[in-house]
Amino acid sequence: MTDRNGSARPIAIYYEHPEWFKKLFEELDRRGIEYQKIEAHNHRFDPTETESPYSLIVNRMSPSAWARGHTHAIPYTLEYCAHLKAIGANVINGYEAYLHEFSKVRQTRLLKSLDVKHPRSRVINHPSQAPAAAEGFSFPVITKANIGGSGAGIQKYDTPEELQRAADEAGIDFGIDNVALVQEYIPPRGEQIVRVEVLNSKFLYAIQLALVDPNSFNLCPGSYCRRNEDLACGVDGRNALIEKITPPREVIETVEKIMQTAGIEVGGVEYLVSDKDGEIYYYDINALSNFVADAQNVIGFDPWPLMADFIFDRAQHPAPALSI
Repeated sequence: MTDRNGSARPIAIYYEHPEWFKKLFEELDRRGIEYQKIEAHNHRFDPTETESPYSLIVNRMSPSAWARGHTHAIPYTLEYCAHLKAIGANVINGYEAYLHEFSKVRQTRLLKSLDVKHPRSRVINHPSQAPAAAEGFSFPVITKANIGGSGAGIQKYDTPEELQRAADEAGIDFGIDNVALVQEYIPPRGEQIVRVEVLNSKFLYAIQLALVDPNSFNLCPGSYCRRNEDLACGVDGRNALIEKITPPREVIETVEKIMQTAGIEVGGVEYLVSDKDGEIYYYDINALSNFVADAQNVIGFDPWPLMADFIFDRAQHPAPALSI
């Protein structure tokens, strides 16, 4: 991990959320791996530089940063990732990954290109367009901001009249780029969804989440248990909020194909089984993963040491090694 002059170059962890990656930092510290923390919302770079000062940049930026007062860091990160790509820097979850992370429109287009079943969607740029965009859709429908994160900006409408009223009152959340999707709501069988996590674009584990509130779309696995402390997490029994599952082989292969196509090396894909037709629908692609809370009890192992292994290996060998 040296530059062209033979000087040692540290690993950089580029992040925004103040809590999500403490376990990663602890694991890197335990191993004595040299790294620097870079706050995405407090950063600058020289666009004329031709070499990165880091042996590896690990992009852990979240599109939900706007909810923590860091909206400015979202488009900035895209420019930084574009710069890193241009100079050939070694990056985990680089430019292509971030393009898909912060655009649900791109995610939908990707799923379509791979012939993966997903909810019918249309894109709008003004509330008045929502009723027409929903024509031909089965209700309920949802609207979601193109740049969201942790379920932010998702609203559900049970009838065309409810959607029309929201349009008339300009009550639809368009997020920070003034782009939104109108999408058919797919009722999940058993009020459950599945999130599949990947590391090095390969299957790592999957968890099934019980939807305590069908009208809430914030299913961040790192905090889902903590928001519902009255229910059990990571234990056996029908009341478990989160539990480990093994998806069918075709689901794992589909998720890996999605992530590899999107250039996402660490992240998760969410899917559900429709209560209407029994089909699997993929609906969310995440390039950021802070892993499930209480992982040892929920999935049976701690993923952070594996993440540290991956980071250390990529710092030494810039070309992705999809054998992990």
